[in-house]
Amino acid sequence: MTDTRTRIESLVRFLCSPPCAGRAPDSPEGRAARARIVDEFKSIGAAPGGTDGYLQPVPRCGANVLAEVPGRGPLADRTVVIAAHYDHLGKVHGGQAYWGADDNAAAVAILVEVGRKLIAAAADGRRVILAAYDGEEQPHFMHNTMGSMHHVAHPTAPLASIDMMVCMDLCGHAIGPEGLPASVRDSLFVLGSELSDGTAALVDAAARPRGVTPRRIDLDLLPPLSDYYAFRKAGVPVLFLTCGRWEHYHQITDTPDRLDYRKIVHTVDYLADLTRRLRERPAPVRLQTHARDDAGTIATLRALAATLAPFAPPAAQAVRQLDVLATRCPLNATGRQMLSQMVHALEQSLAG
Repeated sequence: MTDTRTRIESLVRFLCSPPCAGRAPDSPEGRAARARIVDEFKSIGAAPGGTDGYLQPVPRCGANVLAEVPGRGPLADRTVVIAAHYDHLGKVHGGQAYWGADDNAAAVAILVEVGRKLIAAAADGRRVILAAYDGEEQPHFMHNTMGSMHHVAHPTAPLASIDMMVCMDLCGHAIGPEGLPASVRDSLFVLGSELSDGTAALVDAAARPRGVTPRRIDLDLLPPLSDYYAFRKAGVPVLFLTCGRWEHYHQITDTPDRLDYRKIVHTVDYLADLTRRLRERPAPVRLQTHARDDAGTIATLRALAATLAPFAPPAAQAVRQLDVLATRCPLNATGRQMLSQMVHALEQSLAG
């Protein structure tokens, strides 16, 4: 764990240092971050996966950094994409930077370390594309200049071969203020498992005790939030891993010293195990566009609300409301609207 943490912290601190300040797409700082990520992919032995070595230029934006872990065995021509964006908001007036430690340097470090584990294992299964995307932040978000949108429009592996895209964003912080139980602070929300048959079981199977607690939530209870959007729009099954927005989201206070490196290391272990399961599962995997996970979301919210009740009295009322909703599954539109509001309220209450 010590070596992994040291590498993660080193990469996060570099991506949040003055040479990379703000990592705005195709700025000198963004290019410095890009060069470091290329070096990281080379150091773990990942093959170049771009159209120009490790790079895939994105017109009017910058460039994605893409690497591959080759597939082996009968599933070698199928694909899993593991992704995190590396760009951030640049600088404010006066030269101060938006450092973007949680958004999204921590997830880039997780991406590299998961790749390291996959290459060391040399196991049979699908190829894995390790994607560090440019242009996830505004003004590129959900436009053709967004790095993930460009990758889907110009895929480096056939879209029809991609059985899962796993997106990470805001994966570096402990949830809620200090003093809350570890079962809350160590939570990692996993959205989208309902959108492909059998994925929820894999998400849960990989969740054995490891210092991070994955909790399923229905993806459609929230608006599009990150790079998974492009893949889902193209009909590819997706998972979204996040700790949610917090008080330092899109602030100059999003700095490396505020991250929970122990939790980040455990997230590497969790995602590496989940990726192994995604690589080995039978093919093909299809997007189930209209599937819902009301029960899984209610279970997640109820577990958190019950734990928070001694610290926040409104949480006890939420438990009672969730118990009522649990008797009504599958929920109608009104019930799902209530669930969506409760997810938003939970994020707000834990943001700090």
